Amino acid sequence: MRLGRIASPDGVAFVSIEDGSTAENGGVPVAREIAEHPFGTPTFTGRSWPLADVRVLAPILATKVICIGKNYAAHIAEMGGEAPADPVIFIKPNTSIIGPEVPIVRPPSSRRVDFEGELAVVIGKPCKDVPAAKAASVILGYTIANDVTARDHQQADGQWTRGKGYDSFCPLGPWIDTDFDPSDVELITELDGEVKQRSRTSLMIHDIGAIIEWISRVMTLLPGDVILTGTPEGVGPMVAGQRVSVSVAGLGTLSNPVVDKA
Repeated sequence: MRLGRIASPDGVAFVSIEDGSTAENGGVPVAREIAEHPFGTPTFTGRSWPLADVRVLAPILATKVICIGKNYAAHIAEMGGEAPADPVIFIKPNTSIIGPEVPIVRPPSSRRVDFEGELAVVIGKPCKDVPAAKAASVILGYTIANDVTARDHQQADGQWTRGKGYDSFCPLGPWIDTDFDPSDVELITELDGEVKQRSRTSLMIHDIGAIIEWISRVMTLLPGDVILTGTPEGVGPMVAGQRVSVSVAGLGTLSNPVVDKA
């Protein structure tokens, strides 16, 4: 199932996004409204809209966004670091989340704002101290993220909160796929149609089970929490007027324009 959030003439709703392959949908992709929330076994209100008639939002309102740094060896090499023995974690504020097609806003204080395409995990139930072997049982599904970074701020501060925490610095979407297999899929980031990042999730240093085990030792995870699993090599700057797109094979594409703060 593909779960998402949409804005329609009737308001904002959680939905199941269906591709229109059934006769019931008349061959048109539709968004079927979910009652209350998408966790557990969703129930439906009976309302639906053609997908073309609604605006797709970030698929979840996360309590927190936990990110993994230094999780692809080639990216570590391009940044001049060393591979960590354990996952490196940091947090982006939930106010940094935006949805597809919403502009990434470059702050005037930064001279370099980078894209970092990533696979993201969405947690489906409250959990703590989850063994890696049981990690799949707490996952709602997977989506796509862009860990936007003011690189000069990150380097100047010696820690990452400011450089990664600006409003609009965490694009998510376009939906959450509950049946997705993340073990070995291609991830591509394009800037104005030019491929900048191309890698595979199988090249992660710490896999998703290990990541969830490590994070859940530290903090309780809640339904809707989002985990960004790290970016591969090829990160680079974006300027106003460009468009960045992150694609994960079998999952979709997340695209956002880039603007300067007025």
